[in-house]
Amino acid sequence: MTKPEDYRSGDPIAWCPGCGNFGILNAWKKALSQLDLKPEQILMVSGIGQAAKLPHYLRCNTFNGLHGRALPAATGAKIANHELVVIAEGGDGDGYAEGGNHFIHAMRRNVDLSYFVHNNQIYGLTKGQASPTSDICMVTGTTPEGNPFSPERPLALAVASNCSFVARGYVGEMDLLKDLMVEAIKNESFSLLEILQPCVSFNKSNTYDWYKDRVYKLEAGSYDPFSQTAAFQKALEWGDRIPIGVLYRSHRKAYEEFAGLKGTEPLFRRVRKTEDLKGLADEFF
Repeated sequence: MTKPEDYRSGDPIAWCPGCGNFGILNAWKKALSQLDLKPEQILMVSGIGQAAKLPHYLRCNTFNGLHGRALPAATGAKIANHELVVIAEGGDGDGYAEGGNHFIHAMRRNVDLSYFVHNNQIYGLTKGQASPTSDICMVTGTTPEGNPFSPERPLALAVASNCSFVARGYVGEMDLLKDLMVEAIKNESFSLLEILQPCVSFNKSNTYDWYKDRVYKLEAGSYDPFSQTAAFQKALEWGDRIPIGVLYRSHRKAYEEFAGLKGTEPLFRRVRKTEDLKGLADEFF
């Protein structure tokens, strides 16, 4: 049985004291330990940002890509080797702004991987610009007179896209967050887990106290997560009350089933001889 400390990389951590990312990192280690996954079984894929540094602090396979481009790399890795447990992760700017189009199509393709988005409603690495999820009227370095734009509602988009698994966690509810990570990884198609976290340096609005007064757990049996209509209503709930837990599930088949990959030898192990490709090449030349 693996232990949380088995995933410690030993690298110095470059986050601000009090950053919610520390709690997310600890929840990660506990979730991976509960799943009894060996470090070599895991691939963490990230883009750019404070959230995207998290794989540096875990002992596992890691791929750092371009800003907003974690999902294409994660998709390719999972298709090439479906035996890997593939998790893409990053922040709200990385995932919903630069990576917004990839996010939509990853849900549509429904490859068996998990996407964990740290949502602190601001760009932290680049010193506090408004992000796609920043509240309207929020004062930031790029919106000194208040953010004029309504925030994106990524979980509502995910429900509308019939995403296989949609959940939201909060770093102040560690046990639930760990459980949601475990559920997302166990789900055998595309899973979205958004994780609310304060940015203590640049977001003075959405603080630990602010979240504490608003987040509430979705209790089992309180509503049907397989109901797209009910889930959509929950996904739009934001302000005085913010639900955390599993918002939506669907019974969609994963890409691996449609492509005939499930239960077969991974693509990267399949040997192809040059002569096998000759006929294909002749079709184009």
